[in-house]
Amino acid sequence: LSWLHGIFGNWGWAIIGLTALIRMILYPLTYKGMMSMQKMKQLTPKLKELKEKYKKDPQRLNAATMDMYKKNGANPLGGCLPMLMQIPVFYAIYRLLLNSVELQGAPWMLWINDLSRMDGYYVLPLLMGASMFLQQHLTPTNFTDPMQEKIMKYLPVIFTFFFITFPSGLVLYWFINNLFSIAQQFVVNQQFKNMQDAQKAIAKNHGKKND
Repeated sequence: LSWLHGIFGNWGWAIIGLTALIRMILYPLTYKGMMSMQKMKQLTPKLKELKEKYKKDPQRLNAATMDMYKKNGANPLGGCLPMLMQIPVFYAIYRLLLNSVELQGAPWMLWINDLSRMDGYYVLPLLMGASMFLQQHLTPTNFTDPMQEKIMKYLPVIFTFFFITFPSGLVLYWFINNLFSIAQQFVVNQQFKNMQDAQKAIAKNHGKKND
């Protein structure tokens, strides 16, 4: 962060630069996780069929489910890994903003005149919540439990209330992190769609040749 501050001359832009650097380093993991979530979404109807078929036999259900994951290259925990990798960084920046003398009273731009204190106008927390809502809308889901789905829908609101009192530098980091997630999810969604279209076209041509 100090190195980036030497380049930008501003701690706010240094935080944004650090976020971009972290996202680039984690992109291979993020890509795999997002692709895995797309595959999980595609498998959701089949998983429901398996649950109905083996509802009285949990062991066979687990075996059939794992076999389906393996055949389709899906990982139910794949989407969690990039988020888990962010937690140490999130905590490190939180401690940094609270304890670093250099960041006390450090301005970014416009109304943000102290990155170590909360945004008095609540603009950054609201932007963070809105970006989280958009990210959630773009991210494929495979919920089978209605209650779990409802909880996830309200997460952006809950996080917004949490982040209101956090240092603005930390909220800035999470907001920019969400923007990168949105951009990457959009690209992955498009790539997955193109891949599906290509597979359908190949299958169609193969069917014509057989005819």
